[in-house]
Amino acid sequence: MPSAGGTTTSTAPAPAAPVALPSFGEAVRVWARIGLLSFGGPAGQIATMHRELVEERGWISETRFLHALNYCMLLPGPEAQQLATYVGWLLHRTLGGLVAGLLFILPGAVVMSALGLLYAVSHDVPLISALFFGIKAAVLAVVVQALLRIGRRALSTRLHLAIAALAFVAIYAAQVPFPLVVLAAGLFGFAFAGKGFGAPAAPAAGEGIVDDLFAQGAMAHTHPSAGRALKVLAVWLPAWLGPVALLALLTGPHSVWATIGSFFSVMAVVTFGGAYAALAYVAQAAVETFGWLSPHEMVDGLGLAETTPGPLILVLQFVGILAAYRDPGALPAWLAGLFGGALTVWVTFAPCFLWIFLGAPYMEALRGNRRLAAAMSAITAAVVGVILNLAVWFALHVVFREVREWRVLGLSPDVPVLASVDWRAAVLAVGALVAMLRFRAGMMATLGVCALAGLALSWLPA
Repeated sequence: MPSAGGTTTSTAPAPAAPVALPSFGEAVRVWARIGLLSFGGPAGQIATMHRELVEERGWISETRFLHALNYCMLLPGPEAQQLATYVGWLLHRTLGGLVAGLLFILPGAVVMSALGLLYAVSHDVPLISALFFGIKAAVLAVVVQALLRIGRRALSTRLHLAIAALAFVAIYAAQVPFPLVVLAAGLFGFAFAGKGFGAPAAPAAGEGIVDDLFAQGAMAHTHPSAGRALKVLAVWLPAWLGPVALLALLTGPHSVWATIGSFFSVMAVVTFGGAYAALAYVAQAAVETFGWLSPHEMVDGLGLAETTPGPLILVLQFVGILAAYRDPGALPAWLAGLFGGALTVWVTFAPCFLWIFLGAPYMEALRGNRRLAAAMSAITAAVVGVILNLAVWFALHVVFREVREWRVLGLSPDVPVLASVDWRAAVLAVGALVAMLRFRAGMMATLGVCALAGLALSWLPA
């Protein structure tokens, strides 16, 4: 603008505010909060992380969240815990990934240790079931909210919507194995890159702190290298399998400790599709081969895992507790049970850190590849169908006491037995949906109110 002397001066634009990652302490608090609130299986846990990391704090963008989720869905083991590890690694390197992954596991593992031992002694935990009765109903609202938000962004074309629908029908009604659904979607996207699929648009500035730092070239730790990959293998393979080999050496290859360590290490590699996929393998071996527990006890273990925070695959910890409790050797039974559960948790989750720390840098490097982006875009659409299937499964088992298989046109979806509806769970679920979707109630408040209401209603007849 003109100055008093008639000259013209220009005002330089204000420099953009520097972008900074959240502090490590802040991240630890958020990961602890997510770990304590991670109810409802993978669908509810992914919904919780999406809300905390993408919507409320803007640490990462929607596209990067889904990119990480797609990779985790392809891995054996619990995808939600691996997603937490991936994002923690993006934010604060290896230590951040360790803290995020461990805090996702620890609350549920501690609770399961107590409940598993209590079950081993008494087989009766009515107060705990009553306390979490309302929480399970509230989780339905969290899942539905996440499906609506993620679906709006991920299903950007009719082709994406069709893939999501086909994925849901394939898993829910045709019982197609989860890995085949994801593989088919990825191959379809890869083959038809550019015909309805393609590289996702780059996130706009300010859409995610991590994405802004990537744009500035400030995320050097995400660059892959052969040397770094070898270091990861050198650390995590011995950390995972070393304790198993040591126990076999000290106690013999046929001891309960060696059997738990080797059996669940194998499960960690072959159980694609999360806890429900793992359950079929584990139930047959634990009940029929090893005789660690009965079929009824296996179902009870899954019920306990569903009502505690953390991955549903913590049902394996329950199996490890009972196996060691009933074959304690020279140890007190309660101490053997705790050790058996801890060993199961370690060999189940240690490889999850290996998959992320080894593979995530390569996934980040390939993020702009057109064909890979097309494959991941198709997988993202299929994941929406997968989450919907988990949500429906969860809803059926919360609101109804009985479900049955309905055979029609070669399909066999689960349908509810209408006479078995639990009106208490239905009321709580509808109330939570209205509170969160209509009145935008916070998740903590909704979970707390539903927990208290569930504690009161659980004593009334269904």
